[in-house]
Amino acid sequence: MGTQTAEETFTLEEILASVKESNRLILWNDETNTFEHVIHCLIYHLQYTEKQAEKIAWKVHTEGKCAVLEGSYTEMEIYRKILKAEGLTVSVE
Repeated sequence: MGTQTAEETFTLEEILASVKESNRLILWNDETNTFEHVIHCLIYHLQYTEKQAEKIAWKVHTEGKCAVLEGSYTEMEIYRKILKAEGLTVSVE
């Protein structure tokens, strides 16, 4: 009886991001989501207050992007997937 292992591969970008002490979740402006939807997602998933979420939504609208969360790569990737599933345009830097 032999032991089988699955090989997992990573890109250089993923490896470098995982060793950084902190990564940022970036919310990008897009033409598909309403202010109300963005604000709802920030309140529901990231526990921002309504006032904080509105401020972020305006910053994204006027500047094109905004860092909405900071932490480990793994944590940011989880939140990226959650917000992406809501239709938001997000990335991890």
